[in-house]
Amino acid sequence: MNCVSLYTGCGGLDLGFARAGFHTIWANDIDPFALETFKNELLRANLPLPTIYCGDVAKAALPKREPVEVVIGGPPCQGFSVAGRMDPNDPRSRQVWEFFRVVEELKPVAFVMENVKSLAANSRWQGTIQALEAKGEALGYQCRVMILNAADFGVPQLRERMFLVGTKKGIVSKPAKIEKRITVRQALAQLPRFGAIGNNSACKAKVTAAKSPILRKSPYAGMLFNGQGRPLDLDSPALTLPASMGGNRTPIVDELALSENIDPWVVGYHSHLMAGGIPTNTVPSRLRRLTVEEAAFLQGFPVGMVFSGSQCTKFRQIGNSVPPALAYAVAKSLREVLEGVNDANEWRGNQKCWCAEDEIEYSAI
Repeated sequence: MNCVSLYTGCGGLDLGFARAGFHTIWANDIDPFALETFKNELLRANLPLPTIYCGDVAKAALPKREPVEVVIGGPPCQGFSVAGRMDPNDPRSRQVWEFFRVVEELKPVAFVMENVKSLAANSRWQGTIQALEAKGEALGYQCRVMILNAADFGVPQLRERMFLVGTKKGIVSKPAKIEKRITVRQALAQLPRFGAIGNNSACKAKVTAAKSPILRKSPYAGMLFNGQGRPLDLDSPALTLPASMGGNRTPIVDELALSENIDPWVVGYHSHLMAGGIPTNTVPSRLRRLTVEEAAFLQGFPVGMVFSGSQCTKFRQIGNSVPPALAYAVAKSLREVLEGVNDANEWRGNQKCWCAEDEIEYSAI
């Protein structure tokens, strides 16, 4: 089934849909580096290239010759995100309506809009999400809003996102969750060691201790270091990776705790502070920032995927993207409605993922 992809970015949503049997024939974004990343990954995966339009979708000539079964996309979310200002007048927030303009023009059988959880869960946006559902229903679609956590679908990251799915053939079911979530340690163990080829795009932002640390109950919360980059709990999924990575907001890894499985330094330091100890002036060299490759893998992208642009641009592409395995879960549920297909050959991204019943390992595309 043919897809038109809006706000494509580096293609996380499209890669998941491709694995579920959909074909992107036209893609759009304002970031040329993200589109270059997407194009190169399609070539690497031997997938057909779509027509790519870089620029404002409002000025684009939409495809007319080929039938379009599905419109997919994640309009800019900064106006709705609790990480931003939640400004209802943010012009980026208006892109959700541009998405529906394209749906109205192309008349697909279905659409999938992705956005931040707060658009569906925060009372401030209740009127907006209800208006979006009403717009979809007015166009003849049966709509469903789903809030899904990427960690429940094979992504080693606690990343909650909203999906507004509309079809003309029935209500889409929520995808089935995996039995065991994947931890940061399990995921990063599948990459080359830090500094080796394939994991050497190191973030240059130094890790320094906060002069006035803000303490929370967990050593992995609060503000113990400069900036907003927090240490990763290696034995849990990562917290949501932000698009602002690349500097001191890049999450922190304890290299010795990862490579030698010793106690994390931050746990002892947190206990010291909680007991009334004074903040340190020095941080051990074992603490470092995530690499580009690690961030991409924690987002669920295939090993070896090459991101275009500067390092900050690469981190931004990753943080702005939809994890492909999460996209696949939604696409599979949509396909089951559109075609009555129940695909027994599951796929959970590129990390190892275990089912409690049979210990099956799932592999990448």
